[in-house]
Amino acid sequence: MASCSSSAPFASCHLYVNDFCWELKCPGLSHWKAQFLRSQRASKVLAYYSLKVPPYKLDALEPYLSRRTLEIHWGKHHRNYVEGLNKQLEKNDVLYGHTLDELIKVTYNSGNPLPEFNNAAQVWNHDFFWESMQPGGGNVPKLGLLEQIEKDFGSFTNFREKFVEAALTLFGSGWVWLVLKRRERRLVMVKTSNAVNPLVWDDIPIICLDMWEHAYYLDYKNDKGKYVNVFMNHLVSWNAAAGRMARAEAFVNLGEPRIPVA
Repeated sequence: MASCSSSAPFASCHLYVNDFCWELKCPGLSHWKAQFLRSQRASKVLAYYSLKVPPYKLDALEPYLSRRTLEIHWGKHHRNYVEGLNKQLEKNDVLYGHTLDELIKVTYNSGNPLPEFNNAAQVWNHDFFWESMQPGGGNVPKLGLLEQIEKDFGSFTNFREKFVEAALTLFGSGWVWLVLKRRERRLVMVKTSNAVNPLVWDDIPIICLDMWEHAYYLDYKNDKGKYVNVFMNHLVSWNAAAGRMARAEAFVNLGEPRIPVA
């Protein structure tokens, strides 16, 4: 049983009373009860996704990416994608319950994206991007991951040159990815425009670089080459990449070399 004042909104009342109690204990609550019942369909969608925090402090990537860049890029742009997606999903509960990975594939709609796709993909892309970097990153991967890169690209130097070239030849805004192709069972470089990411083709992303202007302009102006090289030399997290490759081996048999879990 429950009691409450007739002036209080229905959300503050206990809602396990029966019809008799609503009339007997709370005579002024018929209006609130009706409003509550009408709201049931909408109230099950209160929130979908939250803004994920980067795995380091906002100034931890300095001097290569400034705190100011992360405050704007993560704190403004990434946040806007999250909030925009949640607003869209409030109006479309058909998409309720999907993981973010599933939501991207569903809303990509075989190349005819639904309105929710851009925000969903950009939320995922940015989460993945922050986790593709670390303080003290860069240099060369180790052990099995390095061997796999050398196997698929000929050498690490060749891989690095191809990654930089892909970033600098990307037209407009977009992303550069190192992905594992499931069927080919090999690492390849992929460029995508705008929000598109490799999940839509069932590829397994290993690392990515954001080539939207807001990712680098405050620190590097129009010098995209310097930004890309700094990413490769000082920021990319080969630890994260090795972990992703190790997990990928649960789905793709790479044979030798095997990627050890750190």
